[in-house]
Amino acid sequence: MNIQTSRLQISDLQPEMAQRLHEISLDEANRRFVPDEVFETADVAAEVIADLTECIRTGEGPQVYAILLRDGALIGHVQAVPLEEGWEIGYHIGGEYAGCGYATEAVQAFLPVIMKQLSIQKMFGVCLADNHASRRVMEKVGFIKQYEGDGDYQGDQRLICRYQYE
Repeated sequence: MNIQTSRLQISDLQPEMAQRLHEISLDEANRRFVPDEVFETADVAAEVIADLTECIRTGEGPQVYAILLRDGALIGHVQAVPLEEGWEIGYHIGGEYAGCGYATEAVQAFLPVIMKQLSIQKMFGVCLADNHASRRVMEKVGFIKQYEGDGDYQGDQRLICRYQYE
């Protein structure tokens, strides 16, 4: 995949990104909101990149791509993750780059491309209700909140928001 925006490039994860992916994954927001995406070492991140590359190759499982600044610096990732009822959007921008609109820009560019690639008409988004940054991203790009209340979030019952984009 190669999507260009005015400030970003969305592309395939590469093995040489493992150290930076590991570093980005350790920030406080990632630990709090998506603890299953914390990679405690660069070696773990490298294994994850290899697994995700295979998912993209086969078209099965999560479809995860790097978000880079135009100068090539890895700042996060964007993904489509299969659910029983469809696909869910996911994204993370490293803490030092948060609050600059990068997640919104990446998701806005990614959605039409990945939805066409997956031949789908709608995408879901689920986040913890107190993840206000993630909620703002989804709302800015046109997701509509369908539900707010108790729900399963990574195996625990938590207060969540569920969104849908068509």
